[in-house]
Amino acid sequence: MRFAAVVSVVLASTQLAFAQPVAKKVPHETKLHGVTLEDDYFWLRDKKNPDVIAHLEAENAYTESMMKGTEALQQKLYDEDVAFVKPSDLGVPYLRDGYYYYTRHEAGKEYDIYARKKGSLTAPEEILLDVNDLAKGHQYLSLGAYALTSDANLLAYAIDTTGDDRYTLHIKDRRTGALLPETIENVDDAMWSADGSTLFYVTQDKVTQRPDSLYRHVLGSSNDELLYHEADVMYRLRLSRTRDRELILIDSYSKKSNEVRYIRSDSPSDAPRVIVPRKEGHLYIVEHRGDRLYIRTNDRAPNYRLVTVSEKNPAMEHWREVIPARRDVELFEVNVFSNYMAVSEVKDGNRTIRIVDLRNGKSTPITFPEPVYNLSRDANPDFNTKKFRYRYNSLLQPEAIYEFDMEKHFNTLLKQDPAPETYDASRYGVERIYAIAADGAKVPLSLVYRKPLVRDGKRPMLLYSYGSYGIPLWPFFVKGQIPLIDRGAIYAIANVRGGGGMGQAWREAGTMMQKRNTFTDFIASAEHLIKEKYTSADRLVITGQSAGGLLVGAAATMRPDLFKAVVATSPFVDILNTMMDPSLPLVTNEYIEWGNPANQKEFEYIRSYSPYDNIRRAAYPAMLVTVSLNDTRVGFWEGAKFVAKVRELNTGDKPVLLKVNMGGGHAGASGRFDAWRDYAFIQAFMLQQMGIAN
Repeated sequence: MRFAAVVSVVLASTQLAFAQPVAKKVPHETKLHGVTLEDDYFWLRDKKNPDVIAHLEAENAYTESMMKGTEALQQKLYDEDVAFVKPSDLGVPYLRDGYYYYTRHEAGKEYDIYARKKGSLTAPEEILLDVNDLAKGHQYLSLGAYALTSDANLLAYAIDTTGDDRYTLHIKDRRTGALLPETIENVDDAMWSADGSTLFYVTQDKVTQRPDSLYRHVLGSSNDELLYHEADVMYRLRLSRTRDRELILIDSYSKKSNEVRYIRSDSPSDAPRVIVPRKEGHLYIVEHRGDRLYIRTNDRAPNYRLVTVSEKNPAMEHWREVIPARRDVELFEVNVFSNYMAVSEVKDGNRTIRIVDLRNGKSTPITFPEPVYNLSRDANPDFNTKKFRYRYNSLLQPEAIYEFDMEKHFNTLLKQDPAPETYDASRYGVERIYAIAADGAKVPLSLVYRKPLVRDGKRPMLLYSYGSYGIPLWPFFVKGQIPLIDRGAIYAIANVRGGGGMGQAWREAGTMMQKRNTFTDFIASAEHLIKEKYTSADRLVITGQSAGGLLVGAAATMRPDLFKAVVATSPFVDILNTMMDPSLPLVTNEYIEWGNPANQKEFEYIRSYSPYDNIRRAAYPAMLVTVSLNDTRVGFWEGAKFVAKVRELNTGDKPVLLKVNMGGGHAGASGRFDAWRDYAFIQAFMLQQMGIAN
């Protein structure tokens, strides 16, 4: 094994022990708005540099040495985690065009198998795609676009074998099993026309990986036609098809506005037609029924409203309102079928579903057994169905898939996720409490713990949050945290501003020039939990991933005294440097979330909270930072630089560890059980910091 010259290797006792890696310092300056940013660890960005790889290998060796002795605990945690996962598992089949389609897992295999059966679930199985076969010989495999023709004779699928989110599209003739000669690089999305003669696909810019170009490929042709190029770097393209399969939708979207075009799937040679031209601040989603469009829009409706309009003349002046805007209710999602509409709404952080009969306007709510829960729609591809599928779970109930009869108004349980025989929900308690932020905002907190709970400040706690992009943190089943909870820890979820589920005003209050609210809400949550003696600062571990890693990184640099340990996975902790480089993936369309450093005020604001730029001489909590070498959404160097700088300025003695997946992507390992192995490692670190040994 080769190590960088900056890494010391010493022989201790009879084992090879590794000193804490010290990254070399190479002066680097960036000047903007009269400010000089000094970044001695900028060199770590270059993964083609052998010294960078050597340093990352040394970090892994050091982390493994620091976690030596936890191997048995990791195995025990892994066994407890996967007790909630079926080794062999069958998804819930859905009926389409006389076939039952489904996915399944086989014991001992890491990836999905896509299959179908004709007419009956007892019929012989046809395997459409076995992702395990595609993964052979690869450390990583991610399936992107997956599109079948209506007759299922042709399958277009795209795969990434490195974790860098660069997908290559292939077309398989299922009748012969052969791959067609077409191979298309950098494909982000794909959709077939009704007759299967034409494939529409979106490609990424080769440098920034922004999905920006729509092409039309006619089978047998070597000259694909560029139908649309999105020139505005703030926008990205995505494809979808309406549930009735009549329209192919091309959505050009940014965080704050979008513009939808369509091509009729039975007229694939047509040019795309704009439904509503883009307008600053206008977001809308389109569904189709008969000759009408149903549009969920925020036009004059911060929490959205639903309108309908003729497909042939969709101008806004012809819109007819179906569901009006409401100040205290967010119209979260609408699913349109031939005779029914499933309307999902959010009020006070709770999501509901009601079914509307489009023939008479009658509305019927779906009822749920618990006051606080997590809800999402399942696959509902059949436009003419009378049944609506949804997923339900809560803090204590594993996920279940239900089917609601929209005509007769009753529920049927289709599938219940497993739980080991040792799991007994009655042994646990849940609470919904609120922390008060500095400006008076009430921040919801969901708690799960093993009963009985004595609030004496002695319980260890894991506090999790995300807080960006309007993503809701509904109270979800905490199967990955049960091993910690069973060992005495409280698990807490903070729904801070910048996230979703509390209305659009809540989301807006944690973006751009109000982004610091996200971090101060989280800190207020931690302070409240300590004040109310659920835990104490020397027992509190915090965790977040990606933008959630930014959150916990910012909290740790603002209040290093408040936490015992920090676990940050794929953390966006070098936000200022990243947002200053528009050549990096995702940056330009992120300006609306964080701000554009080219603007001086936005530069200064991002600089005020950027975790990497705010590391100072202080005693920091213990840290475990995990990154993936091929991650293009959050560069591996962000976590590597953060760890190097914390170590340089840390006046405390708690461990600061970096674990690098040398072959993974943004979410780490791609295999379903490999991912649990990685998480058992993280759990062992958390328990170690909580003072729990087994």
